[in-house]
Amino acid sequence: MQKKLDHLMAELKKAYREGLVSVVLYGSAAAGDHHEHFSDLNVLCVLRQIGVRELEAAEPVFRWWREQGNPSPLLMSEAELRESTDCFPIEFHDIRSCHRILHGTDVVAELPIDDRYYRAQLEHELRAKMLRLRQKAPGVLHDKVLLLRLMTDSVSTFCNLGRHALEIAGVESPVSKREALARMAERFGIDIKPFAALLDLREGRTSAKQVDARALFGEYLVGVERLTHAVERSV
Repeated sequence: MQKKLDHLMAELKKAYREGLVSVVLYGSAAAGDHHEHFSDLNVLCVLRQIGVRELEAAEPVFRWWREQGNPSPLLMSEAELRESTDCFPIEFHDIRSCHRILHGTDVVAELPIDDRYYRAQLEHELRAKMLRLRQKAPGVLHDKVLLLRLMTDSVSTFCNLGRHALEIAGVESPVSKREALARMAERFGIDIKPFAALLDLREGRTSAKQVDARALFGEYLVGVERLTHAVERSV
C-alpha cells in the first residue's frame, strides 16, 4: 500500500508542482482498517485551480491508479472545498474524521461542515441504496454466488451510513465497523447479525458454503429498512 501511495505522490507532485495544495488519504486505509483484496485507497487531491490543463496532467497517473484497483483521486480546488460542505456533509465528515495527510497542509481538520442537509442526504443515500438492492435482487436470488456478491459489495457502505445515523442521533460513532454495528444495535434495536455475517464473508472468516444466502438476504434487507426508518424518525 505504501509503495503505491509513494508512487502516486511522486507523480502528482510532478504533474502539479506548486499548484498542489494538499493530498489526503481517507477512509479505511487512513483508519488502519484497510484490507488489500477488497478495500479501496481513497485520495482527495486539492489544487489551487482546476481547468483543462490540470485534468490533462492527471490523465496518466489517474489511469495508473485505476489500474491498481482504486477509484480516481477526488480533485477539488481550495475554493470548492470550502463552498461544498453543505452539499456533501457525509463525505466531508468521513474525510475529516479519519484522514492522513500525504502532502501539503491539512485542509480538512478544521474545515467547518455545514450540516443543514446532513440528515436529508443520509436518508437519501440509504433509500437509494436500499432501492438498488431491491432492483438487483430479482435477477440473482437463485444464484448464490451473485447474491452473496451483491450483499458483500454493499455491506461496508451500509455500515458507514449507520455510523452517520449514530452521529445524527447524538451517539459517538467508532471507526471500526463492528464496534459501530454494536452501537447501532443498542441505539436503534437493529439485528446486526446479518451485517456481521457479511463482514465475515467479505474478510474470509467464514465460507460461502456455510451460508443460506437467500435467508441472509431477507435478514439483511430488514436491517437496512430499520436503519432507514431510524434516520427518518430522527427529524
